[in-house]
Amino acid sequence: MRFIRLAAGIAITVQAIIARDAMLVVLGLLFTGMPLFNIGCCGTSGCAAPAKKNSVTTKDITYEEVV
Repeated sequence: MRFIRLAAGIAITVQAIIARDAMLVVLGLLFTGMPLFNIGCCGTSGCAAPAKKNSVTTKDITYEEVV
């Protein structure tokens, strides 16, 4: 996915330079910077939920026989 974003960013930047559009240059640099610095929505485990740590140990259950 990072290579696709990098290719899209380079393509947008090149097209913006050819068209002389400053806003598209900024957008192209944004799309190019995301894969280079590995940032984004789910870049470095941004969407991962932390594992719940249970510090309570299990207790032995004692049973009483009913007659």
